[in-house]
Amino acid sequence: MAQQTDEIEAHHPDWPPKRRSPLHAFLESGAAAGVLLVFSAALALIIANSALGPVYFKLLEAKVAGLSVLHWINDALMALFFLLVGLEIKREFIEGQLATWSRRALPALAALGGMIAPALIYATLARSDPEALRGWAIPAATDIAFALGVLAILGSRVPVSLKIFLTALAILDDLGAILIIALFYSGDLSLPMLAGAAACLAILIALNLRGVRLLPLYLAIGALLWFFVLKSGIHATLAGVALALTIPLGGHGKESDEPEHSPLHTLEHRLHPWSSYFIVPVFGFANAGVSIAGMSPSLLLTPVPLGIVLGLFLGKQIGVFGFAWLAVRLGLGTMPAKATWAQLYGVSLLCGIGFTMSLFIGALAFANSAALNDATKIGVLAGSALSAVIGYVVLHLAGRHLVKEDELVPAIARQKQTR
Repeated sequence: MAQQTDEIEAHHPDWPPKRRSPLHAFLESGAAAGVLLVFSAALALIIANSALGPVYFKLLEAKVAGLSVLHWINDALMALFFLLVGLEIKREFIEGQLATWSRRALPALAALGGMIAPALIYATLARSDPEALRGWAIPAATDIAFALGVLAILGSRVPVSLKIFLTALAILDDLGAILIIALFYSGDLSLPMLAGAAACLAILIALNLRGVRLLPLYLAIGALLWFFVLKSGIHATLAGVALALTIPLGGHGKESDEPEHSPLHTLEHRLHPWSSYFIVPVFGFANAGVSIAGMSPSLLLTPVPLGIVLGLFLGKQIGVFGFAWLAVRLGLGTMPAKATWAQLYGVSLLCGIGFTMSLFIGALAFANSAALNDATKIGVLAGSALSAVIGYVVLHLAGRHLVKEDELVPAIARQKQTR
C-alpha cells in the first residue's frame, strides 16, 4: 500500500487534490474529442443519406480560391493536424517516452507489426485488382485521438503504462503513415516548386541552428512552405511535418533548458484544442459522409471494404500483439508496468481504430475513383467501430479489480491530514 501511495502521489503533485467539475475532467480526459469525432462522422452519414445529401456534397465541391472546400479541409486544415503530429513526434523523441532506444523498442516493434500485418491482409484480398491495390496502406494507420479517447473512458481499469505504450506506438504509427504518404501517394513533381519548398526549409533550419525563437517568423515561412509543397506534387500536409521538425524545443535565455517555455511547447499547447475540437471533427464530417442508397450488403465482401475491415480488426491485433509478444519473449522490449497480456491484447484491438488517418490515406489512394472512395469509407467506419467496441469490452473485462486510484486518493489525503 505504501508503494502504491507513493506512485499515486507522483501522479498528483497538488496535495490534497484539487476539485474539478465533471465537465472539466471529461474535457481534459481526451474522451470528449473522441465523442465529438464520432458525432461528426455520424452526422455526416445521416445528412449524406437524407434530403440534405445533395446540399452536403455540393458544399464540399464548392470552389474557394481555386480549390474545393474538401481540398481546403484535406490539404490546409489537415496540414495543421500534421503540424501537431510532427511537434508531438519531435518532443517525444527528444525528451519524452521515445527519448531512449530502450523505451522505443517495444512500441516501435509493435507499430511495425501493426503496419505490416494489415497491409498484407489487404494486399492479399486486393491482389487481382491493381486499382484497388493502391489502398494497401489504408488499414495500416491508427487514430491516436480516438484510441486514447476509449482508454480515457475506461479510466483506472487501464494502467498508465499502457496509455504511454499506446501513445508511443500511435506516434510511431503516424510517423510510418507520413513516410507512406510521402513515398507512395505523391503526384507528378514540379521541380521549381520543389526548389521553393527546399529554400523555405533551408531557411527554417538555419533559423533553428542560429537559435532564433520567434514563433511567428517560423509560422510565416511555414505558410510559404505549405504553398510550395501544395504546388510541387507532394501532398501539402507534409509541409506541416517539415515545419514541426524545425520548431525549437529550447526556451529563451535562462529558460533555454526548460522545454515548457519553448516555441514547440507553446505551439503544441495552442494547436491541441483546435485539432481535437475543430480540425479533426471537421475532417470527419467532410470525409465520412457516404450515400448508402442502392448499396448492397454484398459490397462489404468486395476487396476494398473487406480488406480494410479485416486489416483493421484482425491485422492490427495480430501485428501489434504478435510483435509485442515476440519482443518481450526475445528480450528486445519490456512489458508495460503493471499490465497483463489480456490488457495488452485489448490495446492491440484499439489500434484497429484507423478512422481519421485511414480515411485520409483512402482519399489519397482513390482520389480519382468516387466508388472506391465510398467503399473505403464503409470499410474504415465498420473496421474502426468493430475494433473500438471489442477493444473496449476486452479492456473492461481485463481491468484489475483493485482499489481504484480515484477512490484511493481521498483516503490518502485524509491520512496525511491526520499525521
